[in-house]
Amino acid sequence: MHSHRNRIDVDLYPKDDPGRASEIAYALGQGSEFEETFKYYADAVSPMLPTLPDGWNERLIKVDFDSGVAAWFLDPNDAAISKYARSEFRDREWIRAGLQAEILSLPTIEYRLRETVMETDERQRVKDAIAEDKQWLDTPEPPSSSLNM
Repeated sequence: MHSHRNRIDVDLYPKDDPGRASEIAYALGQGSEFEETFKYYADAVSPMLPTLPDGWNERLIKVDFDSGVAAWFLDPNDAAISKYARSEFRDREWIRAGLQAEILSLPTIEYRLRETVMETDERQRVKDAIAEDKQWLDTPEPPSSSLNM
């Protein structure tokens, strides 16, 4: 989930029927009755968009909803690789919140980084960001918004 000025979106890819992405975006997307009711919306994404480590699809987490719909979510550490690669401010905030909540593991992220195909400069940017977050975690009380980007 991402927050956009009090708006929350959930990245979504219709795995079994990719052609329905626009239909789903219309029904569940930004500005829909769904968003008005539940205060979050679906943001359709392509599976080719994120930078993910090998094996990510075997680590998907299935959640069955009462409506009979099943959703598959990225393992949080796999999602963190993609967010480090993009390194936008909100991605870095998401990572730090995950680290503080102990949902993410820097050792796991570093291990999976070795299994991730990316450009050399992108890999260096990710390594630098991870080093920054290690230092941030090692401070006595990590401040909530101390990104130096």
